Amino acid sequence: MSPSILTPRRALVRARWGVFGTFAGVGFLSAIWLVNIPDIQERTGTSHAVLGGLILLLGLGALVSMQFTGLLIRRIGSRASCSLGLGLLVITVNLPGMATDAVSLGIALFIFGLGHGITDVAMNQHAVVVEREYGRPIMSAFHAFYSLGGALGAVAAAAGQSTGLDLAWILFIACLVGAAAAASSVPALLSRATERRLETGTSPVSLAEHASPVRDTSGRNRRRIVALAVMAFLILLSEGAANDWSALQTVEHLNEPEAAAALAYGAFAGAMTVGRLLADRASNALGPVRVVRYGSIMAGAGMLAVVVSTFYPLSIIGWTLFGLGLSGIIPQVYTAAGAAGRSDSGKTLARVVSCGYVGLLAGPAIIGWLGGMVGLTLAFILPLLFCGFGVLLAKAVAPGKDDGVADHLRSIPASSSDR
Repeated sequence: MSPSILTPRRALVRARWGVFGTFAGVGFLSAIWLVNIPDIQERTGTSHAVLGGLILLLGLGALVSMQFTGLLIRRIGSRASCSLGLGLLVITVNLPGMATDAVSLGIALFIFGLGHGITDVAMNQHAVVVEREYGRPIMSAFHAFYSLGGALGAVAAAAGQSTGLDLAWILFIACLVGAAAAASSVPALLSRATERRLETGTSPVSLAEHASPVRDTSGRNRRRIVALAVMAFLILLSEGAANDWSALQTVEHLNEPEAAAALAYGAFAGAMTVGRLLADRASNALGPVRVVRYGSIMAGAGMLAVVVSTFYPLSIIGWTLFGLGLSGIIPQVYTAAGAAGRSDSGKTLARVVSCGYVGLLAGPAIIGWLGGMVGLTLAFILPLLFCGFGVLLAKAVAPGKDDGVADHLRSIPASSSDR
């Protein structure tokens, strides 16, 4: 095989591992902050209510930066955007530990959120390009590495806390680890020139040789993007609700001790990670529409079990099914969003990711508000209903004729109902 063929293949494999490292690095830095929230709250003297409002500033910062990241990607490429976002995350992960009051903590979280927003859009955009050129589904594995990075961050933070290490040192060490991850991952990503050639389907080194030029012309395509944005909002709202309220729902509904209730969240989070590691194989074999449709049905069945269960093991099974069902949906949505807006995929993906992020932030608040009125168990009927939208909108993730995705992705067998 000639070097002219080997080089792009090796570059693509290298870029894939660079994206893995980027997702893992962001997950690691996110977990370091989350696990140290109690210590940061004590140091700044903030109440639960005030802290909840300050955490929303992190989300606001992410949403603000997401709005211009699409333009940033168009100007400098997703690799440089990833580098900028990761650099900001690495530096600002120290800021919450330096905060002395609510005001300084709010400023720190807003700046930290800016880095999150840039990196979230840029790394997903690069993942879309790499997956498209691979010619087979690999997006779910990228999201699984985010979960794995988060698990490593939680373990590292817990180890530092158990040894009595000061918060400032924990965050500084995390900063060094994040910097090392960025330094090893970002250079492996595709260059801006290569990414642009692949985006337009004109690259002589593209592995998707039969990609079609994109025609973002129809109202049908705009409706598809809206459907993807709605799905991202509803599914991530459901995921955010489970992240924050699964353990407390188990205590409230089943009168289980906190240690047993923690397994409810553990079952959900573990199932999400395992599901993301397996979802690419499922998408390759069944197609993205079926992954979304059957995943939504599985998640709905799991949430139904949680709502009606009076038996602890059944509730754990319900949370596991809910996590497995949701795990593969968002990667399919992001892949489809990047393909649907290929003429300006960074901007399109930023819009869909932004909608998903709003859902992730809104989920805990909405379920908490409903839970205060009708109880958490009845409040979880809302995510159950949202799973139905996953079934109804599943066709939006089907590769379209104008997507420019590899022919392989369109050749995956699907029933007539999936088209």
